[in-house]
Amino acid sequence: MGGSNLSALTRRSFLTGAAAAGLILAGSTTANAAPGIGARINRVTVTREEHRVIVIDSGFGGGVTALRLAQAGVPVTVLERGRRWPTGPNATTFPRVANPDKRILWHKSFPEVFGQRLSVDPYVGLVEAVPGENMTALCAAAVGGGSIVYQGMSLQPSRDVFNTHFPNELDWDLMNRVHYPRVARMLGLATAPDELVASPTYAAARIFADRVRAAGMPLDKIPMPIDWNFALAELRGEMASAYTNGAGALGVNNGGKHTVDVTYIAEAEATGRATVEVMHDVTDIERAADGRWTVYVDRTDETGTVLENKILTTDALVLAAGSLGTTRLLMRAAAKGQITDLPDELGRGWGTNADRIYMWTDTTENFGAVQGGPVVYGSKNWADPHTAHTIIQASLPSFQIDTRTTTLVGYGVSNGRGNFVYDGGRDDAVLRWPYEGDAAIQNNHIDPAVRRIAGDAAVVIDTNQVVPSTWHPLGGANMGSVCDLDGRVLGQRGLYVLDGALMPGNAAACNPSMTIAAVAERALDNLVAQDVGTVI
Repeated sequence: MGGSNLSALTRRSFLTGAAAAGLILAGSTTANAAPGIGARINRVTVTREEHRVIVIDSGFGGGVTALRLAQAGVPVTVLERGRRWPTGPNATTFPRVANPDKRILWHKSFPEVFGQRLSVDPYVGLVEAVPGENMTALCAAAVGGGSIVYQGMSLQPSRDVFNTHFPNELDWDLMNRVHYPRVARMLGLATAPDELVASPTYAAARIFADRVRAAGMPLDKIPMPIDWNFALAELRGEMASAYTNGAGALGVNNGGKHTVDVTYIAEAEATGRATVEVMHDVTDIERAADGRWTVYVDRTDETGTVLENKILTTDALVLAAGSLGTTRLLMRAAAKGQITDLPDELGRGWGTNADRIYMWTDTTENFGAVQGGPVVYGSKNWADPHTAHTIIQASLPSFQIDTRTTTLVGYGVSNGRGNFVYDGGRDDAVLRWPYEGDAAIQNNHIDPAVRRIAGDAAVVIDTNQVVPSTWHPLGGANMGSVCDLDGRVLGQRGLYVLDGALMPGNAAACNPSMTIAAVAERALDNLVAQDVGTVI
């Protein structure tokens, strides 16, 4: 089922769908190299500041940390390399993947569109591509982190799958009783109402559901961090389309999406004890002679031009820059002797969550020229915790006519792992991923499940075979080998990791956001009880 028989229009839908999945981005790690500290200081004014706690980045881990420490009375400074992206009815805040512009790209990305350079002005855009060997990881850059650009699928693993792939000491029963429900309340999780799903632009969701049932596979509505009343208001013509036309792959302009910036971060700022510094790009971290932590920051404008160098000192440093950001900061610091005695396993145990994105074309079905989104249904195939995987149907951005194509997303458990290697010429840690790293789960379970749903008459394109990539990079500073279960870096007092870098390479057949947040909530309960007043 290759792509050779696809029409030009179907090929266009494939490219646009891949773009919606983040696959338009590929680049060179050379563009990500940070200049030396001395070079930065010579260019612009230097400012020195003292802080109680510094949190690097404002995604799920950073948002949870900022809120819970602020509620405990601890002043927190959050450093975010991206900008704020405010939304509201009929806003035009976010770009559309069918018409890409500078807002898509983080300025340090070296972008290509399936081998063709995408020429846009430098900007503090939404996504950075971090290319490595056989894999490109897509990393968010925004207040709210990945929650701004994710579809929003919020899945809690089952007990058996979780306990098979996470340390039992995390205590699934406690997390199931306390921490996962806490995250669900914070994000206002809800499934799409039947009235919306029955509307004309959700035909693709209904077709997917029928095909899953016919295949004898499990079907569930997927909890989403969305106030679906916004989508219903679109149906009534009360605001421009953003949900109901599938245009929200890179942010929902109308609002109603309960992202980290409008939930955790907003509540943290409301305490008066949390400050978010935007367009603050952390380039290096170091242990000071007195045992405290030094953070080197480039404050930039929206083009990425450095306006000021900051040298910040803190008692406690929380790394929440995502799997790629956190791991690379730690490995640079270790390689240059800025932090000594970091655990030997740093940079190992990295995984893709077995991500896969497919374009499903079927001339016998009318998926619709306009496909409502972002996600309604999924199939959770979790009976065997060793082969657990999930298939989701996601909307395709709108075209003028029906291309008979929609998007399927798969992910699952996997033993495939990569590692980072420090490159002194680039002053960066470069990802090395084995080409067949996730082959067992993808070839034997995810791919057959997708084709079973699609049926024999369909053309199914695996876009990851065009550009191997992941939206869900996990690991690099793993719990158990680099950090304890509460994110404390082993042997490094006052240094913490609370983001996807802590995860063991997969998220137990779920997209990771819910578990990253729940693990952070659990950790903060313990850190507030044990470290506040002593370390923090």
